[in-house]
Amino acid sequence: MAYFTRLSNTNFRATEHTGGAWSVTEQHIAAPMGLLTHVIETDCARRGNGFKIGRLAFDILGVIPIDEVQTDVQSLRSGRTIELVEATLMHNGRPALRARAWLVKPNDTGAIAGHAIRPIPGPDTMPRWDASTVWPGGFIASIDVHRASEEPGRAAYWARARQPLLADEPVGALARAASLFDIANGMAVRAAPTEVAFPNLDLTAHLFATPRGEWLGFDTSVSFGADGLGLTSSTIYDETGPIGTLAQILTVRPNIG
Repeated sequence: MAYFTRLSNTNFRATEHTGGAWSVTEQHIAAPMGLLTHVIETDCARRGNGFKIGRLAFDILGVIPIDEVQTDVQSLRSGRTIELVEATLMHNGRPALRARAWLVKPNDTGAIAGHAIRPIPGPDTMPRWDASTVWPGGFIASIDVHRASEEPGRAAYWARARQPLLADEPVGALARAASLFDIANGMAVRAAPTEVAFPNLDLTAHLFATPRGEWLGFDTSVSFGADGLGLTSSTIYDETGPIGTLAQILTVRPNIG
């Protein structure tokens, strides 16, 4: 069973595999992020411009029940070499997740390609980790994780989804990867979620390469400030090397009483 089934050009129904970690009756926001990325990529392909997504910025506007959702996409700034696109996911007409993507016309830069980012070991070198020992919900139960934890708030790991994003519909590599981006906040926890709540309010991905393969790697650190703010920062990888970075701002709430 996939995370979503398509009902129309704009409407989708979530399945039990989207069940969230903070509340099992609500969707884990990772899967809707993948869905909105697919909506953006599908719109881009329909217009035939061949642009690549360089940045995805998601704002989480509310919780999403495991139910039918609606989507909308529009261009905010069109151009010959760059474009800004916005996609919104709604439940019963209420916006719950919004994504803005910068699209860039590709150029051949293979001769100067390179990076100075440290590698992480491959998935086969890390032990399998059962994330459901920390987090409940259908989404977490649907992914394979291999992890090497250094200390609370710091870990490297690889993840892949056992379910497709959409039933009976091809999905691009970036949308599949984007459906895993949001797990970063739960794979290197600084404090037990039974003692401290730390949901993220957003997620921003900056990409300098399109992911390839089924595994997505992360090198993640989690920081809590003294005033209820936190930050989860990750470098992300495919099996050929680093491809970009993620950042998530957190609202940190100790469970008192």
